[in-house]
Amino acid sequence: MSILYLDCIAGISGDMTLGALVDAGADPRYIETELAKLALPPYSLRWSRVNKRGISAMKADVLPDPDVRPAAHAHYGDIVKRIREAGLPERATARSLAVFEAIGKAEGKIHGIPLEKVHFHEVGAVDSIVDTVGVALALESLGIDTIVCSPVPLGCGTVVCAHGVYPVPAPATLELMKGIPLASLPIAKELTTPTGAGIVRALADEFSAALPPLIVQSVGYGAGTRDLEERPNVLRAVVGNLGHDHHRHPHEHHEHHEHHDHDHDHHHDH
Repeated sequence: MSILYLDCIAGISGDMTLGALVDAGADPRYIETELAKLALPPYSLRWSRVNKRGISAMKADVLPDPDVRPAAHAHYGDIVKRIREAGLPERATARSLAVFEAIGKAEGKIHGIPLEKVHFHEVGAVDSIVDTVGVALALESLGIDTIVCSPVPLGCGTVVCAHGVYPVPAPATLELMKGIPLASLPIAKELTTPTGAGIVRALADEFSAALPPLIVQSVGYGAGTRDLEERPNVLRAVVGNLGHDHHRHPHEHHEHHEHHDHDHDHHHDH
């Protein structure tokens, strides 16, 4: 059984999770090929290696086509339809839909509207759809069966969003974190986004402040956008198994990822 431990050193977001999983050995070409099946406006996906307070990490950036004006938002039903019709692997489809359902329910509760009428501002953008579905595909690439997550720091202060100035954590983020162990980290920034909270809510099977007992196969670091003074703004992904899968070579997910070890950026246009 393959296990993923998400170590939320500085919170979690969709792009941090995607970067961490690719850094841990998920195949970016596989992810891009499957993502191309989604009916989305044109975008490019850039993988670049960055340094966050001394830690080399993978940064995943979704770059919309500058010549195409993106929609202001997308309705929950529209996102579900696109995912269902893309013909993705069954488990990746189920995981993608579970994340959007969790976020949609939280947003619906906060704004007082039914799930079907929820339209996503932050999450409706192409980048968040790509991040969420990309994470589900990365989990498939790595063959992950079980996801364990550390306690999650949310940040504090305020954030400007589509509705104005909101407290941190954002209301939807806090709604998503009900029943999930939090880590106290008094940094006045939004450390965990609604997409990151949705990933944790929908996909984490259990929570542990320490690494679960496993044989580590690979470790990846996914970079957030901003630089924090207090700590590296990275999410750590630890992939391993319980030690029963003796036939699995510990480097089986690595041989085609060596092209990520150099420093310049890669652009892939769809």
